Amino acid sequence: MDKVSFGFEEVSPEEKTERVGRVFANVASRYDLMNDLMSGGLHRQWKNLFVRRVKPRAGETILDMAGGTGDIAFRLAQAGAQVTVADINPAMLEVGRERAERRHVEGLGWSEQNAETLSFADSSFDAYTIAFGIRNVTHIDRALAEAHRVLRLGGRFFCLEFSTTQWPGFATLYERYSMHVVPRIGKAVAHDEDSYRYLVESIQRFPTMPAFKAMIEKAGFAQVKAEPILGGLVAIHSGWKV
Repeated sequence: MDKVSFGFEEVSPEEKTERVGRVFANVASRYDLMNDLMSGGLHRQWKNLFVRRVKPRAGETILDMAGGTGDIAFRLAQAGAQVTVADINPAMLEVGRERAERRHVEGLGWSEQNAETLSFADSSFDAYTIAFGIRNVTHIDRALAEAHRVLRLGGRFFCLEFSTTQWPGFATLYERYSMHVVPRIGKAVAHDEDSYRYLVESIQRFPTMPAFKAMIEKAGFAQVKAEPILGGLVAIHSGWKV
């Protein structure tokens, strides 16, 4: 039987999907607070840069996959884009809906979706975004193929994800911080050490920038680029459907 990674464990695809679902159900209510604590607020700057790279335009349609809490969608909607927020986890979507109501953000659609088997028709969107979500997908190649399918010709794909920093000293410090400090923060703030240990391990198991770039190209995208941030600790990958 094929195995896939769940952090440092090797499990069946079905088990990974189920366990990732439990992780995000557990962390949904504290997800954004934990992002602030773990990144020192830097995730906000990364997301702002990401949306600037996407260049959303008024009237265009964008699918924000794994966007449950709305962080990226709210930024995209400011430009007047019609954004569908999709997530496999209903708890994350509920957090996003509540945040949108509090902030009076309108014009968003909300849809429970599996990135590997989207229900949308071919050529439905002008852009596809996914931020800090693709490493949690069970079969990344299937999710990339679906992203390509639902985009129109000329559509653009943008992914913001943790990667592997190429700065040697910083890489060592970050590994120590992520492996030893982040789970403790998760335990203290979110009362969930195990979920945050998985999230850290999933970063380390994610493909390198060149490897992920090759996967995006294999899915059919052209002009694929990888933009490293902090030496590659985080990266913005992009491509076009032509």
